[in-house]
Amino acid sequence: MIKDINTIDEFKNVIQNEEGALIYFSHEKCNVCKVLKPKISNLLSEHFPKIKMYYSDTELFPEVAAQNSIFTVPTILIFFDKKEFVRKSRNIGIAELRGELERPYNLMFN
Repeated sequence: MIKDINTIDEFKNVIQNEEGALIYFSHEKCNVCKVLKPKISNLLSEHFPKIKMYYSDTELFPEVAAQNSIFTVPTILIFFDKKEFVRKSRNIGIAELRGELERPYNLMFN
């Protein structure tokens, strides 16, 4: 299940309390985002179940995007142990993302 992040405080709370978190920045007008979001969700549920996925709408909540220097969509930020580990924007390949997550995920959770 993907939870929404609507405020900076919610964002900070997620980072402080989750060992692994992926925040997906997008908005409703982005067609690429609509196609990519379920693919990333499936990737996490199949291969990285301990990473929780969150969504932030950059048009409805621009302050959250601005605070994180999000200038384009889709953008994903992945945090492990309160630190940003991966930042991807626009052209996000699922296989490439999986490769980038395997080692840190295994170190963190296995």
